[in-house]
Amino acid sequence: MAERGQGRAALLLAVTAFLWSTGGVAIKLAPLSPMAVTGGRSLLAALTLWLLFRGRLDFRLTRPFVCAALGYAGLLVTNVAATKLTTAANAILLAYTAPVYVALFAPAVLKEPTRPADWAFVAATVGGMALFFLDKLSPAGLWGNVLAVGTGISYAVFTLAMRAGRDGGLVAAVVAGHLLTAAAGLPFLLAGPPRDAAAWLGLAYLGVVQQGLSLALYVWCIKRLRALTAICIMTLEPVLNPVFVALGCGELPGRFAVLGGIVVVGAVTLRAVFAGRRAGA
Repeated sequence: MAERGQGRAALLLAVTAFLWSTGGVAIKLAPLSPMAVTGGRSLLAALTLWLLFRGRLDFRLTRPFVCAALGYAGLLVTNVAATKLTTAANAILLAYTAPVYVALFAPAVLKEPTRPADWAFVAATVGGMALFFLDKLSPAGLWGNVLAVGTGISYAVFTLAMRAGRDGGLVAAVVAGHLLTAAAGLPFLLAGPPRDAAAWLGLAYLGVVQQGLSLALYVWCIKRLRALTAICIMTLEPVLNPVFVALGCGELPGRFAVLGGIVVVGAVTLRAVFAGRRAGA
C-alpha cells in the first residue's frame, strides 16, 4: 500500500513538473507586459491557494516568513520579466543556479557547513551559468539573463528563509508572496488589460492551474516522497520548458545556452544524488 501511494505521488509530482514547465510558453504568448502578467497571475494564484488551504494558513510575521514572502515575490517578478526578455530556456535554467547561493550563504544564515564537494558543485554551476552569456544577445536578452540570475537569487532567499523558519509555513509564505506581487503588478494590468477571451483564458491558466493547483499538488506529493526522488522528478521542468516554447513559439536556445543548461541541470542532479546517498549511509 505504501509503495502504491509513493507511485501515485511520483506520478502527480511529474504532473506538477509538467504544469510548471508550461509557464514559459504561456508567458511568451500572453499579449501583456511582464508586470501585467505577473500581477494578474499572482492575484488568481493567491485566491486559488487561499480557497484550497483556508483555515490552514499561518501568516505570523516572523522574520523568516517575511523574508520568504519577499524572496518568492522577487522570484515571480524576475522570472516573468526574464521569460519575456530572453529565451525561456535561459530564464528557467539560470533560475536553477539557486543551489549555488544556498551553498554560499547557508553557513552564515543556517549554521549549516558547506562541504568540499559542494564547492566543486558551485564551480561547475557557475561555469555553466557563464556559458549562457556567450551566446549573441540583444540588449534586452542580456538584461533578461541578468533578471534570470536574479530569479535564482530570489529562489535561494526563499529556500533559506523557509529552512530557517522550520514552521511549516510554506503555503502561507507563497500566498503572501503572490499578494505582494499582485499589489505591484495589478496597476499595470488595469492600465493594459487583455483585449480578448484567449488572453484572459491564458492568464487564468497561469494563475489558477500553473501556479495555484500545481503548488497544492506539490505540497501533497513532497510529503510522500524521498527528497532525492522529488528533485530528480522536478528536473523535468527545465527540460520540458524550452521544448514547449520551441513548439509553441518557434524559439530555440543558443548552442552555448544548451551546453550551459546541461552543465547546470547535471550539476544540480548529481549533487542531489550524492546528498541522497550520503543521507542514506
